[in-house]
Amino acid sequence: MKKEDFKGKKIVVLGFGVEGESAANFLLENGAEVFVVDVRSEDKFEPEKISGLKQRGVEFQFDSYPEDFSKFDLILRSPGISPLSIVAEKIKKQGVEFTSPTKIFFDFCPCPIIGVTGTKGKSTTSTLIYEMLREEGFDVYLGGNVGKPPLDFLDELKSDSKVVLELSSFQLQDLDKSPQIAVVLMLTSEHLDYHRDIKEYINAKRNILRFQRPDDFAILNRDYPVSNESDVHTQGRIYKVSREQEVDQGCFVRDDFIWLKMGTREEQIMPASDVLLAGRHNLENVCAAVLAATLAGAHMQAIISVLKSFKGLEHRLEFVGEHHGIKFYNDSLATIPEAVIEGIEALGEDVETLIAGGYDRGLDYSELGKYLSDSKVRILILFPTTGEKIWEALCDVVPNENLRPKKLDVASMKEAVLTAYEHTNPGKICLMSPGAASFGIFKNYKDRGDQFKNFVNSLV
Repeated sequence: MKKEDFKGKKIVVLGFGVEGESAANFLLENGAEVFVVDVRSEDKFEPEKISGLKQRGVEFQFDSYPEDFSKFDLILRSPGISPLSIVAEKIKKQGVEFTSPTKIFFDFCPCPIIGVTGTKGKSTTSTLIYEMLREEGFDVYLGGNVGKPPLDFLDELKSDSKVVLELSSFQLQDLDKSPQIAVVLMLTSEHLDYHRDIKEYINAKRNILRFQRPDDFAILNRDYPVSNESDVHTQGRIYKVSREQEVDQGCFVRDDFIWLKMGTREEQIMPASDVLLAGRHNLENVCAAVLAATLAGAHMQAIISVLKSFKGLEHRLEFVGEHHGIKFYNDSLATIPEAVIEGIEALGEDVETLIAGGYDRGLDYSELGKYLSDSKVRILILFPTTGEKIWEALCDVVPNENLRPKKLDVASMKEAVLTAYEHTNPGKICLMSPGAASFGIFKNYKDRGDQFKNFVNSLV
């Protein structure tokens, strides 16, 4: 497909999120007739965005999908719409070509792509790689949830540019090309509200590897079986990362130093204690970034400089402020229970109050319940609906109610912050780490984190 092929074509964009809006603009710029369809009601979107696109000729349909797609030439699905969904199956049966903004980007990108996927750590690792390559002086772009939609910068790319893409299972599920450097971080159960089961989720993730060629590179996390065993799904050259053990080829932590082993060369990079990014769990993300940036051409001086100065992402263990001796941390990016555990581990035993819970995607909270039963967390402030699941998991382990943390249910972030302020002791930490998606009460994880920060900063 060439860009000229879009000219005069009737093309539907399914879903009017960030990538949907980006796709609509890209198609308009390339001469297509654009139709945007979203099953949500029109009042869920910013009127200015809709009116601006309408003025450029875009037609909208809200509240439902069209019955007949056959009059269109091409359908682009946004990441939130599964290629295995009922509407996707209907489109395919009607014989209409079906693709995604991610697939189009891979088709047209003129330069190497470094793709990063995993259940957690994607945003941090992608940003680290981007910063390392930028420090080296490359013309580098960051795309995905943590950067711009990649179609927004496609026209700026040259053959010697580099692109770092954070790739979710949604984006990978129907991808038929793989990045030149593919990074697979830890994999565990997530998005089971979107995927039929864990097998489908893992298969989607492994598309980042499946179409690699022998001269491509695969970076796999040695510490998690699903990631480690993904090596059979690539033809690329395989490297491993680990914070727990040495690897034959790759990057690892040994004796509290970060080491790089490539070919016959073994190099001590830096003390792990010199990495500014908080949390021991982040050392596996650091190792993946060091390896990917090295394979992409960055020198160690640039890599070390970033590791000594990179504080972390907004909404990931972000220190918000201290009020009356209480330290508040925003961890809104923690959308699975494993991330909550890592957040508490990273901040240590001073975490007295945990704000958690949110939208229920069918995740298992039993391990979080066990962890909390043996932690120093004394106050649990819980949002519906997974707040109740977290509490039930804790009660299963601690049947004696006198030995459990104090449970306080809330329905808004303002209530959560004021409750935490009232019940947390000076010198202790209040951590907002939901372990769940934000849908329902909040627009997204950013809105949730921003609300937390705003209400904390308004405390007097």
